[in-house]
Amino acid sequence: MRAVMQFSVTLPDELGRLVKEKVRSGVYASESEVIRDGLRALMARDVAQEQWLRTEGVARYDASVADPARALSADEAWSSLEDHMKHRRKQAR
Repeated sequence: MRAVMQFSVTLPDELGRLVKEKVRSGVYASESEVIRDGLRALMARDVAQEQWLRTEGVARYDASVADPARALSADEAWSSLEDHMKHRRKQAR
């Protein structure tokens, strides 16, 4: 038998309705399944972000140190990161 932890979670109405609708539609058998799947998606997103930071993020940093003229401003960097994450979220769907 797998070890489990039990939680009591309070959600805003919008999220609560979303959870209930997922169960009502038959996509999930229970509210717990909806929450577990959401947490798995969050974990996958975190892994993807960490991987990007360790690979492309490091490579970009190293390139900017080697050639400061290629460096992005803070606003450009955040915009690029946001664009990347939007793309990753679309791929995950």
